[in-house]
This record gives sequence, structure tokens and C-alpha cells, in this order.
Amino acid sequence: MQKPDSLIFDMDGTLWDAVDTYAASWNLVFNELGIDITVKREELAKMVGMEGRKVIGTIMPDFDDKKRHEIYALVNEKRRDILPVHGGVLYDGVKEGLQQLAEKYQLFILSNCAKGIIRLFIDWAGIDEHITDEIAHGINFMPKQHNIKLLMDKHQLKNPVYIGDTAGDGFESRQAGIPFVFVSYGFGSTDDYDLKFDDFKSLTDYFMGL
Repeated sequence: MQKPDSLIFDMDGTLWDAVDTYAASWNLVFNELGIDITVKREELAKMVGMEGRKVIGTIMPDFDDKKRHEIYALVNEKRRDILPVHGGVLYDGVKEGLQQLAEKYQLFILSNCAKGIIRLFIDWAGIDEHITDEIAHGINFMPKQHNIKLLMDKHQLKNPVYIGDTAGDGFESRQAGIPFVFVSYGFGSTDDYDLKFDDFKSLTDYFMGL
């Protein structure tokens, strides 16, 4: 693997855990609509990293696609309201690590979340000064491999790596033609990676030492 010029991070399961807040947004909307569905943390954790259309199909199998998207829009509105208040759990070493890494690399966040969620995370975590740019699936509803290439073209990145916590992240990285760095503390598992780290401090130390 060539020395990278930039690091592109997944968000959920890589930088923080906001599953409890995400579940609350679903359950508040279902309660308001009188729908007898309860989303549990352990169920939602298995879906972290999926594109929205897959998530809503799993959570609402008995609804047609139009109704699913209507409800999902309400969930994301609710999420935008409660995330700034309830936030999530920032993984150990992330804030300090990003501060260090930004001295040496351009840093980006690329997630399969809805439009606006990454910005809420950045503001909540207080990391705006360290992040060069971000892009969410909800901007264009395209897969990560497409959005990785958009960031590469926009910022003229030559040797980026993608850092994530699922096998899907690895697949999308390969399709985009860039190395995949796996963090094992997140929600997924995979044996297909170029580098693996068990905590964010180890990741930071490695890339700062290059």
C-alpha cells in the first residue's frame, strides 16, 4: 500500500456509536403515527452502514415502498432534531486522533446516512476544523464507491484510503480502487482488508508514523 495523501472515514461504527439515538428517532415516529413497531438497538446495530433503502425494507417489510420512504423522511427529520441534543458515543481517541491526523493528511467523512447527518455529527463532536469535506448517501443516493470517486476528483486525491468497520466498506473501497483500512471495534467484521486496527489510537499512531 502506498503512503496515503488523505484519509476518508466512515462515520457510524468508525468514529462514533449513535445507535441508541437512531433507534429513538424510529420509535418516536412510530409512536406518533400509531404504528406497532419497536426498533431495538441490537436489531438496528446489524443494519449500520447499509443504504437507507435496505434499512427501511428490513424495518418495515409490510409497507409499500412509497409509505416506507414517507416514514423514513419523518424519521430523518426527527433524527436531525434529537441528534444535536442526545448525540452518541465518540469512540476513545477519535477527537484527539483527528486533530493529530489533520496536521498531516486531508480528512474526509463519507457515510451511507441521510443528508445533513454528517454535519450534525461534526458539529456535535467539535471536529469541524479537522474535516476537509464530507458526503452522505442522502446527497445523491449513490453507493460509496461512487462518492469516494467524487471526493477524489473534487479534491484531486492521489492516494486516499477508506477507513470503515464493515465488509461492505471493504467491498466499496475495492470497487473504487483504493485500499481499505478496517477498524474492528465497530459493528461489522471482515477478513478482507489492507490494514486492521483494534482502536483509534493505534490507527492514529500508525498513520502519524508514516
